[in-house]
Amino acid sequence: MQKTCIVIVGPTAVGKTALAIRVAEHFNTAIISADSRQCFREMAIGVAKPSPEELSRVHHYFINSHTVKDEVNAIVFEQYALQSVNQIYASQEVAVMTGGTGLYVKAFCEGLDDMPPVSLAVREQINEEYQQKGLSWLQRQVEENDPLYYSNGEIHNPQRLMRALEVKLATGQSIRSWQQGKKAARPFRIVKIGLELAKEQLHQNIHRRVDIMMQQGLLEEVRGLLPVRHLNALQTVGYSELFNYMDGNSTLAQAVEAIKTNTRQYAKRQMTWFRKDADVQWFSPKNEAAILEYCGQATAGS
Repeated sequence: MQKTCIVIVGPTAVGKTALAIRVAEHFNTAIISADSRQCFREMAIGVAKPSPEELSRVHHYFINSHTVKDEVNAIVFEQYALQSVNQIYASQEVAVMTGGTGLYVKAFCEGLDDMPPVSLAVREQINEEYQQKGLSWLQRQVEENDPLYYSNGEIHNPQRLMRALEVKLATGQSIRSWQQGKKAARPFRIVKIGLELAKEQLHQNIHRRVDIMMQQGLLEEVRGLLPVRHLNALQTVGYSELFNYMDGNSTLAQAVEAIKTNTRQYAKRQMTWFRKDADVQWFSPKNEAAILEYCGQATAGS
């Protein structure tokens, strides 16, 4: 039987965590998280980290594995995930990966493009100006310098924008010209499952989750992270909006509404990314029996 990794993707709040745990329990195996924020020990509520009870049921890799002061990116994740899956395969035939960070899933499944070196001076200059002038400045810079990326890239993600800008300034070429899509061959089978819900239902899930996060103490979690708010790990939905509130730029109600709006927009971008992958087999998260049957057939090579 060929070693297999079942990769469960989809937008935030669709139900990936619960399903991944059921699939992992079914195959008596472990889960590798493909979430760019759940790896940080200091962030829990705002990143919808699996609960202690869920973590006790199935061993998770890339959860609480790093600190916000660590530099974590797709390259780091690819190396970490490949080491983790080899550990799982030492005793199991099947591994499970789940998460909504599309670039991390791509890095694991296909490898990453060779990107040009960028001087630390260029990177620090862009980061410093972004901290002073904000997202709208960064968006304008990318629109002017790399319109190709701006036309179809993640223009609300400051990390992606800064990366596009630094590559263009360092090389004179669009970051898209370096992304040629060469796929690395992996020595195991990959089975991709996508979870989707009707837009109205997904939006209800998002709104309910944000309300629950606030009840669980998200504001206190974010307040505790004020001393490190400048770090890349904290430039994310659920944290940026509450920092903005603490700066006196909005009311708490406005900040919560902004988290809901920005999360809905993020979910839409996630679906746009995963929909481009023809290898993903789509299911409703409620259709657990059909998903387990599909996984069973796929891992058996049917």
